[in-house]
Amino acid sequence: MTNDRIPIGRFSLMTHLTCKALRLYDRKGLLVPEAKDRFTGYRHYTFPQIEKGIKIKTLCWLGFGLDEIATLLDAEEEGKKDIISDMMRNRALEVRSDILWLEKIEQVLLKPDSAMELLGMNVSEPQIKDIPELRVLSRREIGTYEDTISKHAGELFGFVGSQAFQRSNAKITGPVMFICHDKEYKEIGADIETALPFAGRVNVDDSAIKERTMPAVQVVSAIYKGPYDGVEVGYSRLFEYMTEHGLAIAGESRSLYINDPKEVPEEELLTEVQIPVKKTK
Repeated sequence: MTNDRIPIGRFSLMTHLTCKALRLYDRKGLLVPEAKDRFTGYRHYTFPQIEKGIKIKTLCWLGFGLDEIATLLDAEEEGKKDIISDMMRNRALEVRSDILWLEKIEQVLLKPDSAMELLGMNVSEPQIKDIPELRVLSRREIGTYEDTISKHAGELFGFVGSQAFQRSNAKITGPVMFICHDKEYKEIGADIETALPFAGRVNVDDSAIKERTMPAVQVVSAIYKGPYDGVEVGYSRLFEYMTEHGLAIAGESRSLYINDPKEVPEEELLTEVQIPVKKTK
């Protein structure tokens, strides 16, 4: 072995990267050893590769995935500073979102008994309701729940506050709601529709906002009290009730936001969850 060849174990000590990680980076083509022994398969690195190893470790620490790290290293090599800046900025936005999420958790944990209250089923007794046909102003797109629903609600209420709506004889007849069009939960790329029931005539001149009629349905319904992040306990209670009473899903679920998060604390938020149902045979 020549003096500039570094065995994987020693290279691991120099870079503080585990041998398991180094083997993965080799398979991914991210950090390929300069030499491999044909007979033993032992990996040997060189001193110039130490800097690259440390860069990879630092980028991992910043939260980038391996594909993103490969893109960043290629961009650095090719002098594409705009790509690096965009990726760093996007990662900073993700970190800010994570910080806000962790701050919410911290606030709950610091309140006496509140963390344990979240573990309870803070949900009213489910009931069967007949929901009449609803005319709604609707906004639908692919996105994430936390960002998209609040954005949609702002756009819908912005339209309601417009002169065009105010001049019409239309009026709002119910709370803003979220309609789930997916068959499974998706953290990103969810098919999200936010709707606002209304009555009367109105000319919708915003291409993003549609007017449509939601059909009459029978639903099983319950009121969940607490932060929006915990609304799944409401749906869990509804599914339990459906199983107990021989009911099957007959349409897309709805979440109705009864009070305003700007006016009440998170623990006082009320969300009515509805699932259209039919009797199983």
